[in-house]
Amino acid sequence: MTAQMYRLAQQTLTAAGYEHYEISNYGRSGYQCRHNRVYWENRPYYGFGMAAASYVKGQRFVRPRKRREYFAWVEELEKNGGAIDCAVVSVEEMLLDTLMLGLRLAEGLSVEGVRSDFGTVVSTKVLKALQPYLKAGWVEMTNRPEPRIKLIDPEGFLFSNVVLATLFEKLG
Repeated sequence: MTAQMYRLAQQTLTAAGYEHYEISNYGRSGYQCRHNRVYWENRPYYGFGMAAASYVKGQRFVRPRKRREYFAWVEELEKNGGAIDCAVVSVEEMLLDTLMLGLRLAEGLSVEGVRSDFGTVVSTKVLKALQPYLKAGWVEMTNRPEPRIKLIDPEGFLFSNVVLATLFEKLG
């Protein structure tokens, strides 16, 4: 039932002139949510306030959710001159994040971007892991304006968790 509703929403919204630019978002041409695209493109961002998340200088961190812990965290931050003590995201995590977030977008991922950021061996493994889904019609390779890997709308988006689970298993 949920899949049928997703397909119906996709048909209705695209027929009305909306672009399905991200797995769960539609917008008119030129009106995509720039805020959310920062996340899907795995770019750095700041979050402020209790429970806010940030991704800065290769570090992901979340501020405490409760007021008392948050104020203690701010005091510690002041004592440390603004330095936040948390681990840098590993290359493996960065790869998996890039795949998961990039495949949410209708334009998918740049094959060259994956190759330049993570190496030829990794990009070859990604393409090999995706072969069953290329054959199933959930994933496609495009060459305009550059080689890209993308989930096909709507079936690829509907089965994105299956595709991603395979990528995580093969590459994680």
